Amino acid sequence: MEVTLLGTGAPAGLPRPDCPCAACATALGPDARAATAVLVDGALLLDLTPGAAFAAARVGHSLGGVRQVLLSHPHDGPAVEVPAGLPQPGRVPDGRELALLTGHRVRAVAMDAGGTGYAVTGPDGQRLLYLPPGGAPAGLEEARAESYHMVLADVAGRPDALARLRAVGSVGPTTDVIAVHLDHDVPPGPELRRRLAAAGARAVPDGTTLTVGVYEDVPDVPRRTLVLGGARSGKSVEAERRLESFPDVLYVATGGSRGGDTEWAARVAAHRERRPGSWRTTETTDLIPLLGQDGPPLLIDCLSLWLTDAMDAVGAWDDAEWADGGEKLLRERVRELTSAVRATRRTVVAVSNEVGSGIVPATASGRRYRDELGRLNSAFGAECEQVLLVVAGQALVLRG
Repeated sequence: MEVTLLGTGAPAGLPRPDCPCAACATALGPDARAATAVLVDGALLLDLTPGAAFAAARVGHSLGGVRQVLLSHPHDGPAVEVPAGLPQPGRVPDGRELALLTGHRVRAVAMDAGGTGYAVTGPDGQRLLYLPPGGAPAGLEEARAESYHMVLADVAGRPDALARLRAVGSVGPTTDVIAVHLDHDVPPGPELRRRLAAAGARAVPDGTTLTVGVYEDVPDVPRRTLVLGGARSGKSVEAERRLESFPDVLYVATGGSRGGDTEWAARVAAHRERRPGSWRTTETTDLIPLLGQDGPPLLIDCLSLWLTDAMDAVGAWDDAEWADGGEKLLRERVRELTSAVRATRRTVVAVSNEVGSGIVPATASGRRYRDELGRLNSAFGAECEQVLLVVAGQALVLRG
């Protein structure tokens, strides 16, 4: 089954008309995108957008063979003119299936927001799922879930849609996930590609033709990632974003509850509100058993507080205890942790503070903590496929 993406942008396109934002200002050349429309084997058109016939002609295709036009979402503004010879667009009721004379079968998939998704099965048995902008499948059940060779979805706007599909096995390691309906919420170019790759997805320019079931370009999701950054840099948001397209994430909070500390309680509440409802939380600094178990992805936030607990346990704040075996015990704890990271089979995203670039701490204990955190970050990062540094909300890739 051959799929041509006549457009890959949001309904308003990218850049949006008259939008002054930085993302729209830089959406030029291959990063400029018309509203998403998909031509399947020259016979089925998913979403009719202005200029679809010209877009097809530019990439060597004609709409003359189209036998069915299906709309996935309500179109704002004036009605789109239907090119001569093209069937009138329609929508299939949720759950109903349409059989085309070309041998394609199209089933309408219910969404949790306005719109309709379409599961297309080609004559060769290859399966494609196309989701509307801002929508995620509703009522998925593992018992009747289909697995798809390719998914076209609003990955940037609704990463939880991908998480739902993964939870029931509809999206697997070899599913080619293509981001469509791309808008100005994510800066185009390298930043968009980086975020999509972390979700196991990719974007392609308008006019690209893809073969469903060809897996060579499916991105490999990094199994171990360290996210560094200063205070309020956005490092926790970046770490959470990397896993929001995966189901059943275990959030490991190493800071505890700190009863009576209202400012800390407010921080914890803000973190909880950001996280998807399907994630579970555990409060512990005992990371090694978690790393040694099979299970869903781990988000560890953060290593800085793990180190504080470890230094408390070995008496690192007392110079005599530190010299009389405390330093050696801490080194051993760090080695045990990094060995567990090296051996883990789970997907892990860990957060840590990057310190030592500013004022030298005034106390010996402060300097000791700064030095040990630097050593921990270096050792942990050495075991990770990807290391990021977040500065002013911008993620800089140091490795991977």
